[in-house]
Amino acid sequence: MIKKTEAPSALSAGDDWDPFGQPLFDDPSARALSRVGVVDVGSNSIRMVVFDGAARSPAYFYNEKVMAGLGQGLAETGRLNPRGRERALAALTRFSLLAKGMGISPLTCVATAAMRDAEDGPEFRAEIERKTGLVLHVIDGQEEARLSAQGVLLGWPEAEGLICDIGGNSMELAEVRQGRVWNRVTSQLGPFRLQQVKGGKKEVVAHIRAVIAELAAAMGTGHERIYLVGGSWRAIGRLDMERRGYPLLVLHEYRMDPEGLLKTLDWIEKNDQGELRAKTGTSAARMELVPLASLVLRELVEAFGPKEIDVSSYGIREGLLYEQMPERLRQRDPLIEGCRHAERTQARLPGFGKKLHAFIAPIFGEVPPEIYRLHRAACLLHDTTWRTHPDYRAEACFDNVTRANMAALSHPERVFLGLALLHRYKNSRAGSRFEPLFALLTPEQIQQAEVLGKAMRFAAMFAIHQPQDAGALDYDAGTGALTLRLSKRGAGLFGEVAEARFKSLASALKAEAVVELP
Repeated sequence: MIKKTEAPSALSAGDDWDPFGQPLFDDPSARALSRVGVVDVGSNSIRMVVFDGAARSPAYFYNEKVMAGLGQGLAETGRLNPRGRERALAALTRFSLLAKGMGISPLTCVATAAMRDAEDGPEFRAEIERKTGLVLHVIDGQEEARLSAQGVLLGWPEAEGLICDIGGNSMELAEVRQGRVWNRVTSQLGPFRLQQVKGGKKEVVAHIRAVIAELAAAMGTGHERIYLVGGSWRAIGRLDMERRGYPLLVLHEYRMDPEGLLKTLDWIEKNDQGELRAKTGTSAARMELVPLASLVLRELVEAFGPKEIDVSSYGIREGLLYEQMPERLRQRDPLIEGCRHAERTQARLPGFGKKLHAFIAPIFGEVPPEIYRLHRAACLLHDTTWRTHPDYRAEACFDNVTRANMAALSHPERVFLGLALLHRYKNSRAGSRFEPLFALLTPEQIQQAEVLGKAMRFAAMFAIHQPQDAGALDYDAGTGALTLRLSKRGAGLFGEVAEARFKSLASALKAEAVVELP
């Protein structure tokens, strides 16, 4: 149906207002964090991470891990593993040289339980500084807990609950709420320590239970969520995915309920470690620690009684980055800042995503903040795969979002964004190889993602400079009409391809397509 009406009014004087604030790229404090290198010397692994790009959303410019086993046998000998020392020194020598090659100086280096507990820790620390130039900060358990909790807050700003970080020789707990870290405790419940408990499984379980009872008394048990940090927890999370046949193999923000997790722990105990390794790609060094870590996790869940257990890929290294952020950066939405950075560096028309969102927003009316941010994120990302071959852009969009290292994004939200971007390039999702992932959404969410995608598909090509100058969209659910009010300029832009995409959008809304000419 085509009608004639007046041209839409110009944008208001306040059109620069944005609930997400001005982009961070020109903020000097953000530029100072554009490339930060950190090294974490743990009891089991040593890792170097270089963060780059959007300051509020960690982009991993470089990431390397060595399973040195520095703390293996420490409980028995009181000293660092000799072979672990050799491997650690070689790794740190390499990391020092890599950092110089990248122009990163100085690296922020921290060491945890093995280095702080070993009698030869101070000697090895001096050797590291002498031979590599790296200054190693050996932190206590309370500080380790704080930094790990800050890492969770970096990627999960709304986190409320208990952070549990397990390493080779220790396990830390920290409470997070209202964007802050509160009570913290440390324990010697790392798998390397538990290997030295005598008397078999029964004695090990009794020891774990006694220690966790003390931790529960110190931290309280009214926490609805436990956030798991550490390689052994991630390995268990990956095994839970395998048992459930879960379709999205992204560990960050993977969520488990207590009943299902306890079933997985039973399943791990009954199955051959080699077969489990083959199914999940877990390293032998990591899998060796999983049975003991499973015993700890079982007692943790039963003692604290959380409603939900979530896996965090962010921990102490991300906590070190968070430590360097001014408070105003910490308050930003990591998802939006990451998407802004992607648009700025990968899109053909950086800055258009905000205009696109403003143009299509009237279709959706007032939406909750958690939906609004997903719509904005989709619009910022809508053109970031333009260099991909046209036949594969829809798939590339979906893959990029669902598998990207993005923060503050649940698994259903990943799939929602991916599906919206798939429909930005493709009308139909029928027969898609991604169909198993759609099961993470409700039918209503699938329909909403399709509408969002088709709105972007139409609007992004209708007027690629200033869509608001070309027309305005309005959707009346009561009358079932989707109206496009064209300006004089918009009438010239509304060609047959634009018309076809507008009708496809109306069809997704189950609405009548109405075009009003100037």
